[in-house]
Amino acid sequence: MEFCGKKVLVFGTGISGIGAADLLTQQGAEVILYDGNENVDKDGVRARLKAPEKTELLLGELADAVLDALELAVLSPGVPTDLPIVLRMKEKRIPVIGEVELAYQTGAGRVFAITGTNGKTTTTALLGQIMRDYYPEVYVVGNIGTPYTSVSAAMSEKAVTVAEISSFQLETIRDFHPEVSAILNITEDHLNRHHTMEEYIRVKEMITKNQTKDNTVVLNYEDEVLREFGEKSPASVLYFSSRRSLSEGICLENDDIVLRYHGETISVLNVHEQHLLGLHNYENIMAAVAMAYCAGVPVDSIRHSVKNFHAVEHRIEFVREINGVAYYNDSKGTNPDAAIKGIQAMNRPTLLIGGGYDKESSYEEWIRAFDGKVRFLVLIGQTKEKIAAAARSCGFTDIILEENLEDAVATCARLARPGDAVLLSPACASWGQFPNYEVRGKMFKEYVQRMA
Repeated sequence: MEFCGKKVLVFGTGISGIGAADLLTQQGAEVILYDGNENVDKDGVRARLKAPEKTELLLGELADAVLDALELAVLSPGVPTDLPIVLRMKEKRIPVIGEVELAYQTGAGRVFAITGTNGKTTTTALLGQIMRDYYPEVYVVGNIGTPYTSVSAAMSEKAVTVAEISSFQLETIRDFHPEVSAILNITEDHLNRHHTMEEYIRVKEMITKNQTKDNTVVLNYEDEVLREFGEKSPASVLYFSSRRSLSEGICLENDDIVLRYHGETISVLNVHEQHLLGLHNYENIMAAVAMAYCAGVPVDSIRHSVKNFHAVEHRIEFVREINGVAYYNDSKGTNPDAAIKGIQAMNRPTLLIGGGYDKESSYEEWIRAFDGKVRFLVLIGQTKEKIAAAARSCGFTDIILEENLEDAVATCARLARPGDAVLLSPACASWGQFPNYEVRGKMFKEYVQRMA
């Protein structure tokens, strides 16, 4: 796709929008950076641009005259595709893509892409480490924190890109074509954006949209939706399973991760030889190993990388022990299914901090997964009353409501006994109280460190 000389509107002034605007300017496009919020700090936005003098900044309503002059629109992931202004663009036949598609069009080399409701960040970080330990030019990008657009122009044909891709980003792909993709799992999430599970599933499966049988998609055999999708996938399927042996695929057998592929059986490693906790992390390891093996990385190199990999920040991250109480930061648990994985990883009585922004999720399954481990459920944020009601309906009544995270941490510290754990695993997004889960996790760690 050619961008030089084209009039392009970038919708969104966050990190993705800034990255897209800078890349397009570098490509010679005539860029308009737009945000529907007319109260956005213009000077702050311009200060973050690499070439503010080459970028027009528009806020508020978009006039038809502006739309009529456009040749392309690039949406940031946070911009819903069903907004009236986006629908107007489509009515005017303006091509609409996302920042992942833009980066793919301007990048080079081989692409490996990971999506799923949970586990994306850990799997992406692990695969990125495996690739970095073997290949000389590796980029780890996407929803993991580094915008794809910020590095795509620097890529050579020998580049290896490992990308964490969200459903928001998949909505706006066009030619995006990973050599190997993975869908780790699909559970209820982001229904406030996608409206139905059917639509959410459809968007997740779009990661294989441009793949062929010469490519591979790695799927979770224990996810019924994905097992069914495997029957119709445009890519060749390699399954992973944490619950049964597979005659073809990668699976967990007596704590050993075993790969069976094209008639060969390979023992990769024992799960006790590495540092990640919980069955869900064994699944993440299997997915990363399968992708790396399909990418041509030798098993010895894969094994070495997995053994030396440590947990991602904010995902069941040990903070410290104070007075015999262990504190864990699982701020990345932004939906009930992810939070289930967090509580399942605990091996001691737990005081659990939950609650946050309402993504229209249901919480009963999370509550039922407490399995006698949770001594107190301490709730904050917009969803605290909703979660409390769900907990009571499940027969769990040891509930405390607090105003903010700092108070929740203090309450847990007061009630915890030696041998307990305090776990921040909110089952909700951070918005409303924090700009993102990273800030929420960092503040949790700060509050814990202050107590020490």
